[in-house]
Amino acid sequence: MRRYAFVGTGSRARMYLDALLGPYADLGRPVAFCDTNEVRMAYYDRVAGAPLPHYAPDDYDRVLKGSDVVVVTSPDSTHAGYVSRALRAGVDVVVEKPMTTDLEGLRQIGSALVEGTAELTVTFNYRYSPRNSLIRQLIADGEIGDVTSVTFEWCLDTVHGADYFRRWHRDKAVSGGLLVHKATHHFDLVNWWLDDRPEVVFARGGLHFYGPANAARRGLGPRPERGPVAGDPFTLDLASDEKLRELYRAGEHLDGYIRDRDVFSDGITIEDNLNVVVGFQGGASMSYSLHAHCPWEGYRVAINGTAGRIELDVVERPHVSGMDASATIGAATANPDSGTARGPAAHREPGPAGHREGEPGSEGLDPSAEREGSGSGPADSGHRPRGSRLLLQRHWEPAVEIPIPDRAGGHGGGDAMLLRDVFRGPSGDPLRRQAGFADGAASVLVGVAGNESLRTGRAVRLDELEPIPGMSA
Repeated sequence: MRRYAFVGTGSRARMYLDALLGPYADLGRPVAFCDTNEVRMAYYDRVAGAPLPHYAPDDYDRVLKGSDVVVVTSPDSTHAGYVSRALRAGVDVVVEKPMTTDLEGLRQIGSALVEGTAELTVTFNYRYSPRNSLIRQLIADGEIGDVTSVTFEWCLDTVHGADYFRRWHRDKAVSGGLLVHKATHHFDLVNWWLDDRPEVVFARGGLHFYGPANAARRGLGPRPERGPVAGDPFTLDLASDEKLRELYRAGEHLDGYIRDRDVFSDGITIEDNLNVVVGFQGGASMSYSLHAHCPWEGYRVAINGTAGRIELDVVERPHVSGMDASATIGAATANPDSGTARGPAAHREPGPAGHREGEPGSEGLDPSAEREGSGSGPADSGHRPRGSRLLLQRHWEPAVEIPIPDRAGGHGGGDAMLLRDVFRGPSGDPLRRQAGFADGAASVLVGVAGNESLRTGRAVRLDELEPIPGMSA
């Protein structure tokens, strides 16, 4: 039986811990938590049903000596150090996306991987979502011929999108910005769908909605440093929810992490509007956009080929009213079993010393973490009903709707399939959904190149950023 240690006791850690306590208890057991915050590690003791050893980051070597596998769900900028040290110690690693946030981190992990014998798994759960797997299959089967272009638009609403600007993600030095932290999912999807590697990236974007200058420009007046403000849907009341209070207010004195910063306050260094053009080695191109203040949440994809076109439209939350905004975030912590069997969640919180503070069960916050077609919010919002539609249209033929399997669990049952691969290993998956270092690095490189393009105003070729050890793996 393998020994699993958890580095970062955040909400995504809950999914892996629940798996070890449940369907994979015959394969492994949790043996330790490593974090900066005792309050949140104590919370996970209660989840585990018994106290486990607690370790501070300075004791990480002791964690490695007593473990066979580490599950790394700490803040993005800390991944490289924890992952590379584990690999060099011969300890296998399961790491959440993004694998890291910059070139230095990629090189650090790659070197440790090629010089050692331990294994690395990068968890891209979007690959396992049935609708996304269907697109991979349609392209692999040649249904639209050779892919020539992709259009990918991601809309984050004023609940989920806004929350990135009150939490640790607002600091690009920690998260890499939304091009790395969030869009890594999407860049990996397209790399995987096309079975190709990105070659050149050009990006434009900026902070156009959140932050103090934008608030003043729209006449919002003076803003508090943190919530709550009565009647203001952009502020968060930690005291109004038991788990928010327990996980954040109660632990502030330990690491100084403030969970409820105002989204229009100073200190935001990330963009809220992004547009990216990516060229691929095989000749295809992608136009990608992300907007973090939309009135609805979901995404639209169109893939053109030499024999036809695929279109995917996903509405995960048709709308959210101002009075429901804080309640949605509160419900995310109050109901850890929402959406999946044991409540995996999409977001993790760090303290300033570098660990995510848990927000177990954040499915209400991120509707993509719920069962496909059953996201939070109203089922029908006037002319924008919640749900997914996948169309295939070949040249000279009418469009055909492709049925999307509706399975229980997060991401349309995708989380359960990911966990099976993590704990039991992939077994002849023709879609090759389990991702490794080269996949994780390729997606991060698009975000890193995008950030460099934002900084310089020029297109960035990825061969300028390489070589990265292990990229040929």
